[in-house]
Amino acid sequence: MDNQIHNLIKKAYSAFNSRDIDTALSTFHSDVQWPKAFEGGYVSGHDDVREYWTRQWTEINPNVEPIGFKERQNGTLAVTVHQRVKDLQGNMVFDGTVKHIYTIQDDLLRRMDIELE
Repeated sequence: MDNQIHNLIKKAYSAFNSRDIDTALSTFHSDVQWPKAFEGGYVSGHDDVREYWTRQWTEINPNVEPIGFKERQNGTLAVTVHQRVKDLQGNMVFDGTVKHIYTIQDDLLRRMDIELE
């Protein structure tokens, strides 16, 4: 996996953490499939991701930092992330590592899956 993809992923996480939805979406394929981590299932496409994140941020305050990258034999990219999730009162709900598994298409993030450590 080349530096271009690593930079794309870092840009996506930085934008997510600063709540810059437009910049985050610029790293996504138009037909992106994104997991609804705390609800189950997926949302598809930019509009649905925007709606999901906007709603999610009214309930929790997540911060996700990529700390490792590993290309898998099937062509996906496993990104180990340190994820901290607080409620809106600032209480820690989750603090740990998870794996975000990305499918890349047309040099954009096409699908993300979550694997617990």
